Amino acid sequence: MKPSELLTRIVITVFNLGVVALSLALWAQTPLIHARIAEGGGWSPNVIQAKVGEPLHLKFTSDDVMHGFSVGQMEMQPVDIEPGKVSETTLTFTKPGIYTFFCTRWCGLNHWRMRGTVKVTGSETGTPEPVTPPLYVSLGLDLDKPHPVPFAPAGRPSAANGQKLAASLLNARFTTPDYYRSHAPAQLFDNLRSTGLSDSQRWDLVATVWQSNTTPAGLAEGKQLFAQNCAACHGEFGGGNGVFADDLAAAGTASMQTMNGDMAMSMQTPADFTNPQRMLGASPALLQGKILRGGMGTGMPMWGTIFTHEQIWNVIAYLYSFQFDYPK
Repeated sequence: MKPSELLTRIVITVFNLGVVALSLALWAQTPLIHARIAEGGGWSPNVIQAKVGEPLHLKFTSDDVMHGFSVGQMEMQPVDIEPGKVSETTLTFTKPGIYTFFCTRWCGLNHWRMRGTVKVTGSETGTPEPVTPPLYVSLGLDLDKPHPVPFAPAGRPSAANGQKLAASLLNARFTTPDYYRSHAPAQLFDNLRSTGLSDSQRWDLVATVWQSNTTPAGLAEGKQLFAQNCAACHGEFGGGNGVFADDLAAAGTASMQTMNGDMAMSMQTPADFTNPQRMLGASPALLQGKILRGGMGTGMPMWGTIFTHEQIWNVIAYLYSFQFDYPK
């Protein structure tokens, strides 16, 4: 081997060793984020600093049960965090702001409190997205005002049956996304009185309109998001009877010491999405507001910093599938 070739190999070897050493040094300096159930302290630390365009290396471990890590409104695979082990991920942010990170594993009654923030500084890359107020704000809806209806369909309305009537009897304005999002199903039912149809037929038309404002892919995503984030309280089939429902009721009972009993219990009971009197009086815009803001005085957190705009509408579309029979 020529001396020059040997020297080149030595330089390359030294360089590679230096890169490895630097990587190990940076890995060792990366703070270890501890995850504990909310009652045990939650995330530590719960505030992370980052810069636009610079990779953010994170390491995690759990001090008690299985947890998960994800950042709201980002496309990323959740990171599983096992007790006694170290998990890692690397994130890169394209715009400054305050991001919410959260636990993706149902780790206890106060799982929803397992949240923290990533503070990202720097200049935004790309074109800024326009900021528009949520629809419930534009419509001036009171999210805390009761919205029950005194009537309900005799059976589960069929979108397939409604499709047979829609072409000749359904006014085009009722099928637009703007109408769908700003009106409750019961309002459309009332608007269809002039058609001369029976109550059952009108409900079928309502089901058709609601089904036409979603897609199979949208419903599938809504179902997945509901299962991951909502079912533990609201139940797999939306009946308000999830695995934590009894614990929430017990928490409500405990609060009776300082509050009126009826109020305490009602504040802690997960909503029943299979209840037609409740759901048929709620517009998609109203449900949007409740999901974005969360339930004031209840155990339901706000999801506005977690779900994207499209994900929220897909969850809402899936909630109505507990009321309407959509063709498969």
